[in-house]
Amino acid sequence: MIWRTLLLAGLTTLAAAAPAAPFAYITNQGSHDVSVIDLALDKVVATVPVGRSPAGVVAASRSGKVYVSNPDSKTISVIDMRSQRVVDTLAAGSGPVGIDASPDGTQVLVADWYRNRLLVLDAAKPAAAPVEIEVGRAPAGVAVSADGRSAYVAERDDDSVAAIDLANRRVSARIKVGTHPFALLLDAPRQRLYALNVLSDDLSVVDLRSMTLAATVKVGRAPYGAALARGGALLYVTNQHGDSVSVIDAETLTVIRTLSGFAYPEGIAAHGERVYVVNWMDDNVAVLDAASGRTLATIATGSNSRGFGAFIGAPPTP
Repeated sequence: MIWRTLLLAGLTTLAAAAPAAPFAYITNQGSHDVSVIDLALDKVVATVPVGRSPAGVVAASRSGKVYVSNPDSKTISVIDMRSQRVVDTLAAGSGPVGIDASPDGTQVLVADWYRNRLLVLDAAKPAAAPVEIEVGRAPAGVAVSADGRSAYVAERDDDSVAAIDLANRRVSARIKVGTHPFALLLDAPRQRLYALNVLSDDLSVVDLRSMTLAATVKVGRAPYGAALARGGALLYVTNQHGDSVSVIDAETLTVIRTLSGFAYPEGIAAHGERVYVVNWMDDNVAVLDAASGRTLATIATGSNSRGFGAFIGAPPTP
């Protein structure tokens, strides 16, 4: 009986020590840290110091790592999802902003804003110099295709999106979109790319099969982030200067409602039946019901929260 009691106690301890999942990793540009939210608890469970003015983030679940771009430090902070601590700091050009990872977690792609480059880092060899691919002016958002063969970069000051052939390390196509595209979102099942244009207050819908502009959807002022919810049926878009969120029928590309009550909303992501909106001015994350858009909770974060990128992830099962 004693050994059984000890075994059960050990299992209970291990269960308690195991990290809950998934987590949201919210970059806080003003406090130079990342708020880690346990989505099961709607609660910040860790605050991780990173470099200066963190902006971009990608939670690479396959590798159990989170990559955070720090423009003012010119670095990438690497957070381990199990310990919720920085385990590496990588040099990243002159001003890393947008960031994404390949689906298998082997490559990390970073937009170098000031040098007009896409940096491709080998996750297995973080100390190695990144491959550099020349792109257009002021590259911002980055998105990697589902097969990991292509990447897309928002060339903000050129009002265009570049398609990158990652095997050959070159721009394979380029398409004009709206004015000053910043964030990008892939819709793999529909073979679409959404570009959010902060100065023309609209969303460009790119057909990836032909690299042509399929539609333009008017949203609120200065759209910044986008997320697909409800199995891809709804597209949520944050409007920074409108203090609002547009909800779009992703099939018909029709705005079906506009939600108000946000404070300079920036990053946004969806998980399950919930949508998470990051508010820069209120230093919090609003938790919405994906179907109705109703606010369910708010979670306090750090100062000037951004969450620019795919900020929700979970470590792989041991």
